[in-house]
Amino acid sequence: MVPCFNEAGNIRNMHARVTTVMADVTPRYEIVFVDNGSTDNSAEIFAEVAGSDSHVSVISMARNFGSQNAYSCGLDYASGDCAILLDGDIQDPPELIPDMVQRWLEGYEVVYGERIDRKASLFVRLTAKVFYRTFRRLSYVDIPVDAGDFSLIDRRVLDIMNAMPERNRFIRGLRAWAGFRQVGLPYVRDPRVQGKSSNSITDLFRWATTGLVSFSYAPLEWISGLSVVVMILAALAAVVYTALYFIFPNNPRGYQTLLLAVLFLGAIQMLCFSIIGSYLAKMFEEIKGRPKYVVDRIRNNHRPGLWDGVDVEPTHAPREA
Repeated sequence: MVPCFNEAGNIRNMHARVTTVMADVTPRYEIVFVDNGSTDNSAEIFAEVAGSDSHVSVISMARNFGSQNAYSCGLDYASGDCAILLDGDIQDPPELIPDMVQRWLEGYEVVYGERIDRKASLFVRLTAKVFYRTFRRLSYVDIPVDAGDFSLIDRRVLDIMNAMPERNRFIRGLRAWAGFRQVGLPYVRDPRVQGKSSNSITDLFRWATTGLVSFSYAPLEWISGLSVVVMILAALAAVVYTALYFIFPNNPRGYQTLLLAVLFLGAIQMLCFSIIGSYLAKMFEEIKGRPKYVVDRIRNNHRPGLWDGVDVEPTHAPREA
């Protein structure tokens, strides 16, 4: 499963490397590219690759639905005994697939890539380390640290993940929640060779928030903790100010303390509202019940009838002006 968004410079390389690796694993495989609403010339390259290799299917999304929903689309389409998830930027090496398959044959239902290091800037390395360790500490699911989406997932786990109805998907969390026997495969993540990442700092923060809200109640519990702290501080302040009133009855009374107290309590309230709002926003999206993604068309469709009404190949004529 290879979701791609504006990865025109990586598609051919990814196809060549995966094809070379799979030749030594099994002749029974499929490569599913999910074109996640690309705006570059990816469509032409996908058509070329799919036309030259019957193992390749290309699912074109109606727009960009995010990487997690693109993975979900590919997993819904997958028909094999197991599925391997790969990012389209080729930072996760396909050459690890034989080792993953070997661990799968040994009886592990999930084999995930464990990023022991990455060839990236110091800021990226530090923030990734902090996120994974913070997320594991706060989550109610035992989620391995430094484990990305790069993984092999057995059909049993795959069916369970596909049956999960939530729209705000966090694949590595769903994978860990399903349980079964899981094992990590350490590797060093390569830098991006072609193209530019479409994820900004804001996108990464939003993605991290999605994972935290989906698999942790800790932020809601913090609200209770904050209320207890504020109550204790208020009680101490009442005692101190009462004592000061009798000890120094002639001292002038100003507004600085009152202003600081109001600002402090206002900040605490806004923080609590923002935490509750994050959970309400996710609930709002789930309640609407919209589909996780919309498929436009499929090239080399190996599972006809899976999505009714989807053009297997483009059939409409170009619209005239």
